[in-house]
Order: sequence, then C-alpha cells, then structure tokens
Amino acid sequence: MNHYSMTIEWAPEDEVYVVSLPEWGPYAKTHGATYEEAVKNGQDVLAMLIESATERGEPLPPPRAYATA
Repeated sequence: MNHYSMTIEWAPEDEVYVVSLPEWGPYAKTHGATYEEAVKNGQDVLAMLIESATERGEPLPPPRAYATA
C-alpha cells in the first residue's frame, strides 16, 4: 500500500473537482465531475505513475509525512 497525498479541491469555474498528487510534481493532476469520481481518477493516475516509474526503474518519490505539533 502506498502512502501518497491526494488534494481535492472544487474548481467553480470548471465545475469539477481537481485532484493534485503533490509528491509527483505540479502537473500530476486529474479531475472528476463528482467527489467520488475525482477520488477514483486520482487513485487511477497514482497507480499509473507508480507503475510507470517502476517499469522504468526510477525511484518513487518519498511520501509526505503529516507533521504534528
């Protein structure tokens, strides 16, 4: 199981939920018409990014850790 971040925000101008995968860079994004669709699309893109990096023998980015005070 991976522990990567997924940020989901509503984009009122496009009327979609935008999903960002921050550990993978500024262009690792997808979207969905519903929150549930956005989550599924984010999980699908994340799986493709991991698979692609693994196939090319590239290291995976380290997951972000939530800092507690």
